[in-house]
Amino acid sequence: MTSPVRVGVLALHDSKESKAICNAVEALGHEPAWLREENTVVRIEDGDVRLEPDVDVVANRLLLSNTDQPTEELGIARTVAAQRPILNPPEATAVAAHKLATASLLAREGLPVPKTLLALSGANLNAHSREFGPEAVYKTAIGTHGGGAWKVDTDDVLTARVGKRRAFLQEFVGSREPPRDLRVYVVGDRVVGAMFRYATDHDWRTNVHLGGEVEDATASLPARAEEIALRASSAVGLDYAGVDLIEGDAGWYVLEVNPTAGFRGLYRATGVSPAPHIAALALRHVGVDVDADRVRDLATTLDDSPPSCMPRPQATDFEEPPVIGFTERVVVSGTAGTKTVVGKADSGAARTSIDLHLAAEIGAGPIHTVSTVRSGSATKGQSRPVVDLVIGIGGTQHTVAANIVDRSHMSHPVLIGRDVLKHYFLDISRRVEDPSTYPLDDEGEE
Repeated sequence: MTSPVRVGVLALHDSKESKAICNAVEALGHEPAWLREENTVVRIEDGDVRLEPDVDVVANRLLLSNTDQPTEELGIARTVAAQRPILNPPEATAVAAHKLATASLLAREGLPVPKTLLALSGANLNAHSREFGPEAVYKTAIGTHGGGAWKVDTDDVLTARVGKRRAFLQEFVGSREPPRDLRVYVVGDRVVGAMFRYATDHDWRTNVHLGGEVEDATASLPARAEEIALRASSAVGLDYAGVDLIEGDAGWYVLEVNPTAGFRGLYRATGVSPAPHIAALALRHVGVDVDADRVRDLATTLDDSPPSCMPRPQATDFEEPPVIGFTERVVVSGTAGTKTVVGKADSGAARTSIDLHLAAEIGAGPIHTVSTVRSGSATKGQSRPVVDLVIGIGGTQHTVAANIVDRSHMSHPVLIGRDVLKHYFLDISRRVEDPSTYPLDDEGEE
């Protein structure tokens, strides 16, 4: 009998996907190890490098797209990869995390991608924007869960950056109603599942994270789409990936190759979990024979319960969150520019709000849904448009879905809600300006 192999899952975030892979390794009769902040140590001494916990092979699930310091995470992955075989190598995930780098590589390999334009200056971006027709997709080069993507009129004045991240234009492909795209999940050299994703009302983005609906497409997957997905994953150099495709008049185009694609939407649509397939691929990578029927049986369940290998948190590792004042300077960014204003914290508001005049000035939007809120003592809810807003506080950026409100009669153009406050400790005694210079607010939203 083969001795148990120890498979490490490198993921610093508490994701259900990482839990599922760990549980799948154990269900296949081997030993999982979750490499997290609580338990991972690298020792270099007398020319010897030791990784703790010691593992035989690693499945890399480090997120580079939603961290302020992706090079830090990339450096960790490279450190581990220098010592152990690793699936989804660091260099491949670095390319995949950058949408322009991915598109450029795929185009070089002869794979279809939508017409794309990156300009490092706003002047050049706007000089060429009308080449895309009346509408285009405007994206940040790094982004996730649909954040950092807007459908814009090409007559609008756009900036080359949104917040700290560079942005680019891409042809708007597809005219279906409701809008849909195709997510194909590739593990190794085969497709383990595919789903159509449909946009919700008032939105054009299909991300499950944003409430998009899903439909099983595995059995009906077009041969051309399957071929493109497999080639795209291989071209980027990934061992497993969620490849997003969209169908246009000329055929299928690759939108994105995601090395840390979620499992829940795919499982809901197809009844197939990629986790056992990824666990089996890691085991085969180090020469372990894995029963394919057993993998298929395990894949019919998404076991994302806390795994037995989950390290216990260390009390000494607790870090105080940064402090935010009752009023605070915030940097708000949209497709047309960036502005620094004074915002007011409101722990009673679930969602951040921005004044409609300021939203128009920076190009926040476009509107992708409508929310209903109650304000002050009002008994009836009010409908308010919701837009994507990039808000920066103390050097840290957050992309949130913010209400647009006419705040011209209020003291502050931005109301900071719990969607941002959850990352901070609120000190109501700290203010960045003399409140006596402003009229009193009579608001309070939930």
